[in-house]
Amino acid sequence: MSAKVFSIANQKGGVGKTTTAVNLSAALARRKLRTLLIDMDQQASATSMLGLEKRQGGSLYKVMCGEGAAADKILDTGRKNLSIIPSEVDISAIEVELSGAENYLMRLKECIAPLKKADLFDAIVIDAPPSLGLLSMNSLVASDYLLIALQCEYLAMEGLGQIMGVVEQLRNAGVGELQVGGIVMTMYDSRTNLSKQVVNEVRTHLGGLVFKTIIPRTVRLAEAPSFGRTIFEHSRFNEGSFAYDKLAKEVAKKFGVGGE
Repeated sequence: MSAKVFSIANQKGGVGKTTTAVNLSAALARRKLRTLLIDMDQQASATSMLGLEKRQGGSLYKVMCGEGAAADKILDTGRKNLSIIPSEVDISAIEVELSGAENYLMRLKECIAPLKKADLFDAIVIDAPPSLGLLSMNSLVASDYLLIALQCEYLAMEGLGQIMGVVEQLRNAGVGELQVGGIVMTMYDSRTNLSKQVVNEVRTHLGGLVFKTIIPRTVRLAEAPSFGRTIFEHSRFNEGSFAYDKLAKEVAKKFGVGGE
């Protein structure tokens, strides 16, 4: 059974996208699912959040330009069942390098195709950049499912229609089989009516697309990246760790990851 590929995306920054990519990956790995996290953001936040240094030549930049193989870029994170292909600043050159090149939207898909087929992983999670540029488009085209991280604020909802429209355009262009897998509501503050209203409104309009699990806003979740730790390592009995554990269970069951 080939790996399921998920992009965690939102063109708006600061919505808990990378936090979700890292901690969902860690939670899947904790469920004994062989998980690969691919950092496609030139800021390399997912790489840093796992306590790894940015290394020159460590990203998929050269592979996407036709040199080498994605398998050669895989690093062990020191966590059981969790590997990463890191990012670094050179990957931002892809925007210039590939614009106008043949099959420029398919490069990442072609790079990771051997990893999907090789039965090395049950899940591949891509942390896409907070934009709708070429790196994000490649991330979406390479994926089976898009998981949208959506902050529990009204302004965060404005870009939702835009990213859903991009998915439709890609599907109509015939460059992938991407489906919107679901919306992860993040940074939920149970003390405010606003968070509750936003969740209710999104669920009213998008129903079954919204995951049951809601990710809370917690101090421990916010501070874990500065220590290079996942929430499970930083504060195992935090609301945030419980939430990402539940989300991983929901994702694995919904999409049949690892045969679940």
